[in-house]
Amino acid sequence: MSVRRKPTEAEIAIVAETFKLLGDPTRLKILLACLDNPMAVGDIARHIDASQSLVSHHLRLLRGARLVRGTRHARHIHYEADDHHIRHVVGDMIAHAIEHDDGVSGG
Repeated sequence: MSVRRKPTEAEIAIVAETFKLLGDPTRLKILLACLDNPMAVGDIARHIDASQSLVSHHLRLLRGARLVRGTRHARHIHYEADDHHIRHVVGDMIAHAIEHDDGVSGG
């Protein structure tokens, strides 16, 4: 995949900051939990075996970077990956890691 135009310095900084955020295993686990289905904070916390307060803290950072979005359902907010770009980037990186772990060499 090629980039249509050269990114600006500001856009490069945004991408670099995004990768820094995803460098934290807890934040990455939270994002992975939100890739396929919207989940409430308590459900995410149980899924990744973390406290609700820790998950809420990380969700605030992920929302700020537009990696997840929240939608209110009654008294709860359900979080999901912000858009298809996030799903593809994270999904592709996980697939890459699995291929590497399985000993499959890439192109």
